[in-house]
Amino acid sequence: MADRLALDGGTPVRATLLPYSRQAVDEDDVQAVAAALRSDWLTTGPLVGAFERAVAEAAGAAHAVAVSSGTAALHAAVSAAGIGPGDEVVLTPLTFVASANAVLYCGGVPVFADVRPDTLTLDPDAAEARITGRTKALLPVDFAGQPCDADRFDAVARARGLTVIQDSAHSLGGEYRGRRVGSLADLTTFSFHPAKLVTTGEGGAVTTSRDDLAARLRRFRNHGFDTDFRERQARGEVYSPMVELGFNYRLTDLQCALGLSQLAKAEGFLKRRTQIAERYLAALADVPAVSAPAVDPAVRHGWHIFPVLLDLERLSADRRTVVAALRAENIGAAVHYVPAYWHPYYEGLGYRRGLCPRAEAAFERLVTLPIFAAMTDADVDDVLAALRKILGCYAR
Repeated sequence: MADRLALDGGTPVRATLLPYSRQAVDEDDVQAVAAALRSDWLTTGPLVGAFERAVAEAAGAAHAVAVSSGTAALHAAVSAAGIGPGDEVVLTPLTFVASANAVLYCGGVPVFADVRPDTLTLDPDAAEARITGRTKALLPVDFAGQPCDADRFDAVARARGLTVIQDSAHSLGGEYRGRRVGSLADLTTFSFHPAKLVTTGEGGAVTTSRDDLAARLRRFRNHGFDTDFRERQARGEVYSPMVELGFNYRLTDLQCALGLSQLAKAEGFLKRRTQIAERYLAALADVPAVSAPAVDPAVRHGWHIFPVLLDLERLSADRRTVVAALRAENIGAAVHYVPAYWHPYYEGLGYRRGLCPRAEAAFERLVTLPIFAAMTDADVDDVLAALRKILGCYAR
């Protein structure tokens, strides 16, 4: 039977696997890295500063500090915000666990608040309700690439004397009410993992327009030293004083060479991701038992991932079965994200299920469909064909 699911022995929609994401690396990128390899600087060289300036410009911020991963960016930002033992940080549970882990790294306490039912980003009202006398920061996450309600978080933070750390790992290139992501919060973190809009292999950055925070970030990523090698040379100093405890979170010149080459193509990458998302959204309007989170008309979405929500009451299969069926059709479906406090480590800290009902209910229904700049229209058609095939077979 033509409509028999591949999971049940039928013919897959595709002959080869379409991953949920894939980096776009071309010969220009290869040549940029090769040139860095031939240079005098493999790390702590001039390409780091050039990349930081390019990221700051793209984000509309005064400063960008490059680090070794998106997780390192979160750790650096939480530390720069002054989070210490017992300090509370309010954040969404619908995120990669690094967002919450960064708070723990600094001795802080992650306090989870529920998401908006429409966009699945952190609900400002729910976040404000979690604030106590121990709260030091808010940490909204741009889920899937949709910028959070930055003005609301800023207003709450200013009224309460809090710092806003925006986790924008998903939303480089995005905008909120005409302002670029990276310029909206006290500190904004980015990731350059291969699944993101642009990649440095592994890498991240923190943007800020505050000089004091930028200085803290630079010390934190370089062992707590107050100056780097070139600054010491310029001043005739023979050593750099370590003024606080820091880490080796430096990004290399090799990675920054790749990042600079990638940033030059970022707008094209985002335009293509947006085209794919728009095709999905138009097609899903006619597909029963599935919908997509709402897109706030005030934002430019970053489209890091394309999540959909299953209407399980209209299906005879659960989410796990639908994902397995998509993978059998050679569609690389994924799930983003298990609520952070559901992880066994957090359960061991005393967190319990039921804390954020909307996030938990969404997680049970979420499926991530493939989206990346190199996808063709035929690839998109394959995803939609597989989804229609599977939902049709499992329709009640």
